[in-house]
Amino acid sequence: MAEKQKNKRLALVVSKGTLDNAYAPLILASTAVSMDWECGLFFTFYGLDILNKKKLDSLKVPPLANPAMPIAVPNMIGVLPGMTAMATGIMKKWMDRAKLPPLRDLIEIAQEGGAIFFACTTTMEVMGLKKEDLIDGIQLAGASTFLEYASESEVNLYI
Repeated sequence: MAEKQKNKRLALVVSKGTLDNAYAPLILASTAVSMDWECGLFFTFYGLDILNKKKLDSLKVPPLANPAMPIAVPNMIGVLPGMTAMATGIMKKWMDRAKLPPLRDLIEIAQEGGAIFFACTTTMEVMGLKKEDLIDGIQLAGASTFLEYASESEVNLYI
């Protein structure tokens, strides 16, 4: 009888909660589960904004001191009112043009595929967040729980 081969495992640490930084881990997670990989994402610090019911749909792209912006925005202009809204609007248009699904859809795809979304309990305490502030399907975990998960992963990424 052939021994069942273990699935590959991806462990991601997600610490940034801007719109542009939310896509990478969610695309990786949804792709991993579509390839039948196990996947765990550890959301900490501002990465928790991606899981926050009140913040998820209003994540922004800050133009200030963002050298990756293709439209060069000097810091003096980046602080002007409306620049964050403009940068966010541009990013949303790019995502639509590329036919990328909204963040909530990527979360749903990843969760339905079995991805585990860990919310850092220490950071939640620091930021004053409660479990009821977060979207459904989140597992609360400390660093030791995630490190145990990540220690058995073939791929570990900090995003």
